[in-house]
Amino acid sequence: MTEWNSAELDAVGRAGELRIAGRRTDGTLRKLIIIWAVRVNRCLYVRSANGPDAAWFRGTQSVGAGRIESGGVVKDVTFTRDDSVDEEIDAAYRRKCGSDSAVRAITSDLAISTTLRVDPT
Repeated sequence: MTEWNSAELDAVGRAGELRIAGRRTDGTLRKLIIIWAVRVNRCLYVRSANGPDAAWFRGTQSVGAGRIESGGVVKDVTFTRDDSVDEEIDAAYRRKCGSDSAVRAITSDLAISTTLRVDPT
């Protein structure tokens, strides 16, 4: 697994939003969609507030790869289901985004079931 360099991780971690696209089986990218991402330690995580039925989330699952754009960083990435730090991810979303209904959605059990670690390729 390739790791993020500090500058990339800092830039993406500070950005308010992230654009994400899964890769199709033919290698082309799906449409970029805006979501929230958080940094926990030296990793980047995303979740689907609408659960596993959200189109962008399903699009990351067919190949497990895609692209992100955020904070001036454009990177091809892989997506790996990872529930090892869910409490830390919840806390990171609350610190970054507050405590409104959108944050309650992204920290719900449904959203937690979609936690993906995003790794650069």
